[in-house]
Amino acid sequence: MSDLQIGESFVGDGAEAAHINTVLGSRPGPAGTAWATALATPSAGHTPFMAVLRPGLPVQPPTLFVNKAAIANDKHGTMTWGPAQAGVAAGVADAVADGVITATEHLVLIAAVWVNPEAADADAVYRNNREATKSALIAGATGQPTVDQVLAAKDEPFNPFYRPGTV
Repeated sequence: MSDLQIGESFVGDGAEAAHINTVLGSRPGPAGTAWATALATPSAGHTPFMAVLRPGLPVQPPTLFVNKAAIANDKHGTMTWGPAQAGVAAGVADAVADGVITATEHLVLIAAVWVNPEAADADAVYRNNREATKSALIAGATGQPTVDQVLAAKDEPFNPFYRPGTV
């Protein structure tokens, strides 16, 4: 494993889409420092916490869930701390089970997670976050995207919120 594996994934559509960024690295390295610092310095609307498979059973490697969207209301908080968090934990466990992540006792993971404040379907939020987490970890482990992939797409950028020439 390289010192840091950085991954990204976007799965689903509409309000239940999941957008995950991951940073996986060594506990005594920069990822460990960032993990501890983020946990110790919450800010208004952004409270990093450990992802758990069940209460009292944190996923391994220890995974810090960092919400990218400030909690907008009770429903948004429930979607973030409930199905999105469970999906991230399950996606990490899937990656470990499939051998994407090994030597978990030496690693920490930061997952930056977007949950749309309009999300309403808890099962879709869960499924999309589970798949996006595992996909981001695979991307980090395999060095994706490649520079060639980036260069091939550079003249036609788009995302779910903007496509040039369509506004």
